[in-house]
Amino acid sequence: MKDKKISWGKALIYLCTTLTAAFCVLPLLLILIVSFTKESAIVRNGYSFFPQEVTLDAYAMLFENGATVLRCYANSIFVTAAGTVLAVMITAMASYSLANPSVKYRNGIAMFFFVTMVFNGGMVPWYMICKKIGLSENYLALLIPNLIFSPFNLFLVRNYMSEIPASLMESAKLDGANDGQVAFKIYFPLCKPILATVGLFYGIAYWNDWWNSIMLVSDAKYYPIQYYLMKLKSDLNFMRNLQSAGIAGGGFTPTESLQMATAVITIGPIIMLYPFLQKYIVKGLVIGGVKG
Repeated sequence: MKDKKISWGKALIYLCTTLTAAFCVLPLLLILIVSFTKESAIVRNGYSFFPQEVTLDAYAMLFENGATVLRCYANSIFVTAAGTVLAVMITAMASYSLANPSVKYRNGIAMFFFVTMVFNGGMVPWYMICKKIGLSENYLALLIPNLIFSPFNLFLVRNYMSEIPASLMESAKLDGANDGQVAFKIYFPLCKPILATVGLFYGIAYWNDWWNSIMLVSDAKYYPIQYYLMKLKSDLNFMRNLQSAGIAGGGFTPTESLQMATAVITIGPIIMLYPFLQKYIVKGLVIGGVKG
């Protein structure tokens, strides 16, 4: 009888897990299917898991200028990779300083970082500073403004490091190690879960960023993929409005399927990255958020 109760409990857990997974996967599947659906069929029947007319029009339009799309993809990959690595390193080193008992006034410094989570200087000072130091019409304009680490991520990593026994640091320093050696050879390797977690946060933020492109870049060769696709969707929506008003002729402009195709090619890299970091993420968030 006891075994039967356990099996029913496991069956319920499996059922709940399957339903949760389905609720997560089905919207992604619908996005993929709609991206291959003809625009006229979407207008007549709405979104459907079983499209009556399949087409590659949306992807053909996206990749009509293949060299441009590939260049924008390369820009996003470079900025995301370089920015994530640098931001994680800055966050890790700052967190080590705040978690180090030998650092004076570390609580006051932590309060300074906390204040920046609540208040900021605003968009106009941010823009003026970026222009003044030459962050415009170059890759640094896409990289540096987001490079300053997030205080939220800083506190996550600091809390994680605070859980590491101080005896490890004391033993290493007794053996002649300096703070750099302690940080890079002991603390950072032990902090892989939380560093992978904040690395995913930074990577998503860099990959999805289009604001810096609007404000600081006008040369098309520096466009990231997100900004390029946003401009393309804006142009197509404008064309569709003209068609609706009878100003422009033509058939159905694939705005709905184009939006879904845009989502597919933009979230694809992040979805492929997540499985490699999954084993670290839960552990990093749980341990990093325990202690304030």
